[in-house]
Amino acid sequence: MKTTIFTDGASKGNPGPGGWGAIIVADFIAPGIVSAQNSVVEIGGRATNTTNNRMELTAVIESLKWVRKSAEKNPAGAAKDIVIYLDSSYVKRGATEWLKNWQVNNWHSKVNKKEILNKDLWQELAAELARGAAQNQKIEWKLIGGHIGIAGNERADVIATSFAEGKPTELFSGALSDYAAKNKIDILKIADDATLVKEKSKSRSHSRAKAYSYVSMVRGAIQTHATWAECEARVKGVPGARFKKAVSVGDEGGIIEKFSQV
Repeated sequence: MKTTIFTDGASKGNPGPGGWGAIIVADFIAPGIVSAQNSVVEIGGRATNTTNNRMELTAVIESLKWVRKSAEKNPAGAAKDIVIYLDSSYVKRGATEWLKNWQVNNWHSKVNKKEILNKDLWQELAAELARGAAQNQKIEWKLIGGHIGIAGNERADVIATSFAEGKPTELFSGALSDYAAKNKIDILKIADDATLVKEKSKSRSHSRAKAYSYVSMVRGAIQTHATWAECEARVKGVPGARFKKAVSVGDEGGIIEKFSQV
């Protein structure tokens, strides 16, 4: 039995009010549905003071919790194969590359020895993954581009953004055929919009020409700089120093979080 999940997170500021959203598609009986070969359930939530990365993480955690609780109610319908589509490399890399090392190092960074950011959520995700593994559950993580026309990602973004703005959209729960008819989309079609991909590429090129700030990490200490000259003066000639340009306040926060995970 296969379950497909689309997740996304959003925040208005970093930190600021945030929201998360997810769409779960599987061969299960959704609440209120007498019988359905394939069902769709949308879930979402809000936090008053959070970051985009925390919302991205929460969307995945809550989706896995929903699948687990559904299986507990109907063991015969437990999902053994799960595919998660997400646009957060932070969450994907954390789940597939960093998590084991964090656990070995007692949830501290191997480089700067500091406690990792979002420790509480990573521990929660680790627990959910362990429960799934104990039930022979297999998860395939699929990183996709955000805002390029992939139906599931676009809808998850709408849900997350609506909660972040304090105006939650109506969430669907029912048959896949009804979902398709209502929204005029094929939620399982993993295809992007070539025009949107091109526009996003142009936007990135434009953004690269304008720096919001520069972030540097030297011997585990992270700083932000208003100009490249300041950043260069700090990192030049320092072994192991890292630096990256941020194009927005949100991007700056994301870089700081990623540097903290190294």
